[in-house]
Amino acid sequence: MSNHVVPHFHNDAGVSIIEIGSQEFMCVGANPPFDHPHVFLDLGNDSEIICPYCSTLYRFAADLGAGQSRPPECVVRDKVA
Repeated sequence: MSNHVVPHFHNDAGVSIIEIGSQEFMCVGANPPFDHPHVFLDLGNDSEIICPYCSTLYRFAADLGAGQSRPPECVVRDKVA
């Protein structure tokens, strides 16, 4: 599991929508070294937001826990050395 305080998500799979269980999160675009500047996004009172760098649509899903996503492989996981 990631050690990030704020959940980080990526879109290596190139999906059009990523459902997430967090209202505040970071989009990194793709996994490094193909990432874009890591941008903090806050849904506020909205249920959807588009990343201004990679145009990924993030949608809040109340059935997911904080830091979870659908598809699940879109969660940034720390690399184990």
